[in-house]
Amino acid sequence: MAATTPTETVAFIACHECDALLHERVLPPGSIARCTRCGGLVQRARHDSIDRTLAFLFAGLVLFILANVYPFMTFRLEGREQVSNLVSGAIVLWDEGLPELGILVFMTSIGFPALQIFGLLYVLGPLRFEQRPARHFGPVFRMILAIGPWGMLEVYMLGVLVAIVKLSEMATLAPGVAFWSFCGLIVTMTAANASLDPALVWKKLGAAR
Repeated sequence: MAATTPTETVAFIACHECDALLHERVLPPGSIARCTRCGGLVQRARHDSIDRTLAFLFAGLVLFILANVYPFMTFRLEGREQVSNLVSGAIVLWDEGLPELGILVFMTSIGFPALQIFGLLYVLGPLRFEQRPARHFGPVFRMILAIGPWGMLEVYMLGVLVAIVKLSEMATLAPGVAFWSFCGLIVTMTAANASLDPALVWKKLGAAR
C-alpha cells in the first residue's frame, strides 16, 4: 500500500441518511454515487452545472423583472375594473392589520426569489469566468442554500389559482403579463435549482483560493 505524502489530502463526504464517512470520488457527468452502508444518494455529477444554472438564472431575472413591472391580474365586476400587481397582496394584508402575513407573502413572492437570483449570480459569475471569488462568498452561498426551501413560488401560485377559481364565479379575471411571467419564473428557478451542484461550487472556490 502506497504511503500518503504530506501534501496529499483525502476528501471525505458524509452520507445524509446514515452519517457514514465515505471517500469522495471524481464522478463522470451524469453519474451518481451511493452510500455503501445504506444505499442513500451521496453524490450526483450534473452536466455543465454552472453554465446551465447561469443560463436559467438570466432567464429567471428577465421574467422576475417582467413579473414586477406589468399587471398581474385584472378584476372586472359590474362595469368596474381593478388592476393588481405582484406586490398588491402584501400591501393589502399590511393595510388590513396583518403585517406578519403581508411580510410572509412579500418574501415568498418577491423577496426570496430576488435573493436567490441575485445571490447566485453574485456567486457563480466570477467562478464561470475564472475570476477571483466574490467577497463573502461563503456566507452568501450558505444563505442561498438556507433560504432555498423558503422560496415557495409553487405554493404562492397554488394559492393564486385557488383564488382565481373561487372568484371566477362572481367576476371576470384576466391574467396579465406578470402572471405568465411568474409562471415562467417558477419553471426557470426550479430548473436552476436542479442544475446547481453545491459540491462543485465549493470545490471551485477552494481551487480559486
